Amino acid sequence: MTDFAKIPVTVITGFLGAGKTTLIRHLMQNPQGRRLAVVVNEFGSVGVDGEILRDCAVPDCPAENIVELANGCICCTVADDFIPTVEALLALTPRPDHILIETSGLALPKPLLKAFDWPAIRSRITVDGVIALADAEAVAAGRFAPDPAAVDAQRAADDAIDHETPLSEVFEDQIACADIVLLTKPDLAGPEGIAAARAVIAAEAPRPLPVVEVAEGAVDPRVILGLGAAAEDDLDARPSHHDGADDHEHEDFDSVSLSIDEIDDPAALGARIAALARARDILRVKGHVAVRGKPMRLLVQAVGARVRMQYDRPWNPGEPRSGHLVAIAEHDAIDPAAIRAALVG
Repeated sequence: MTDFAKIPVTVITGFLGAGKTTLIRHLMQNPQGRRLAVVVNEFGSVGVDGEILRDCAVPDCPAENIVELANGCICCTVADDFIPTVEALLALTPRPDHILIETSGLALPKPLLKAFDWPAIRSRITVDGVIALADAEAVAAGRFAPDPAAVDAQRAADDAIDHETPLSEVFEDQIACADIVLLTKPDLAGPEGIAAARAVIAAEAPRPLPVVEVAEGAVDPRVILGLGAAAEDDLDARPSHHDGADDHEHEDFDSVSLSIDEIDDPAALGARIAALARARDILRVKGHVAVRGKPMRLLVQAVGARVRMQYDRPWNPGEPRSGHLVAIAEHDAIDPAAIRAALVG
């Protein structure tokens, strides 16, 4: 790559818990000769995903090449956060060969693509492709359109009312902006669920899109890197619910961050998270905790009432054995006191 070549950027989008961080970890471990840099956009003041990625830094993607932007959507804070971050990555020596951007699960990708037209960076980087991750089981279950026929009938009866939920708009915008869709967790969906999820994606996509099944983020990097899409020059082909709007907001969603002391029983914590999700419509819980007597940190990832836990790394010498969890829900479902009482007691 010459000094004048544009650096390709891959935007990785997808709904909460679809597996974006797992995918990036796989790409970091299989860079195929590329020197990578990563920008992680979190929702909530505690940066969980950025810490996970820094813990698995490799020579082709060292810790200093991983930048975390927490508590603010980068498509809403372009001048303050996104542009300076990209400029800092471009100034690294040696310079990255490829930049990965993991958006928040609540992010709308199209406003971010528009940021690539800013004079400070437009001659130096290009959007190689937009990768949308979709949780096969969740999509098959119709969580973004529980009864599409009923919704269509209601909208036909009253054009003045928008019956779509914020979650459906996020999902549809991410699919509409994508160059390729990765259908994650296919083992949980089964063949019928995978077929149903593919049908939903095909119905939402404004153009035919490749759909690839991916388990645990394991995809050949050649499938998703090096697409050469130049997506910043192709915005008209990527329709959004927010086209024509000057900006967008995330006031439909909120988060609660909390500290948690050492626990004795991971299964009991998992049960409390699942019960909280069912009782309070919590979309996502993620973070890590310390288990008494265990030398490894326990990583917690929950999508609704589906909870996954795994020990990800040893506690570092001198590192406080304290846990942090972030709960994300639609604004009306957020009750900080109730969430703290359910998870911490």
